[in-house]
Amino acid sequence: MRIIGGSARGLHLAEVGTGDAKAHLRPTSDRVRESIFNLLINGGYGNPLQGARVLDVFAGTGALGLEAVSRGAASASFIENGAAGLALLKRNIALMRAKDRCEILRRDATKPGLNLGAAFDVVFLDPPYGKAMGEVALAALTPWLVPEALVIWEESLPPNPPSGFAQMDQRKYGDTLVTILKAPE
Repeated sequence: MRIIGGSARGLHLAEVGTGDAKAHLRPTSDRVRESIFNLLINGGYGNPLQGARVLDVFAGTGALGLEAVSRGAASASFIENGAAGLALLKRNIALMRAKDRCEILRRDATKPGLNLGAAFDVVFLDPPYGKAMGEVALAALTPWLVPEALVIWEESLPPNPPSGFAQMDQRKYGDTLVTILKAPE
């Protein structure tokens, strides 16, 4: 697993092996990550990452948020509460030397509480597949988002977003379905 583009292009992140089934740790493959970022940058959204505040939910290794920072995001916050994911996340932030632009929020993504910082422009949502946790997390995180924030949601089945979210695009990559949503105004 590596950073695909931007200032940290080619940086190898901490090895995960096959993931951690018990912790539902299933890193996004390089191929899918590259497709997501190509779609964001070349899909008619302008460059939503430039200067953005990014939220990586169910962050695991943090590869999505770190890729966004490499490609111009001002900062990334990571919501993760699993021990395996937190250890990998800390290691990957250190490998990228991005501690000053990254924040780890050890929280349950389905019950995140209040956001004490500024709202987020772009959200990566990669919940455990087939558990309907993405729907619960996005509903709880809606107050954390700027109006019309972009949400990039990875799941195995079509998600059921909260009311007011508009689907902008949806693509299938193997067993991963990537859905791009726009938050309400």
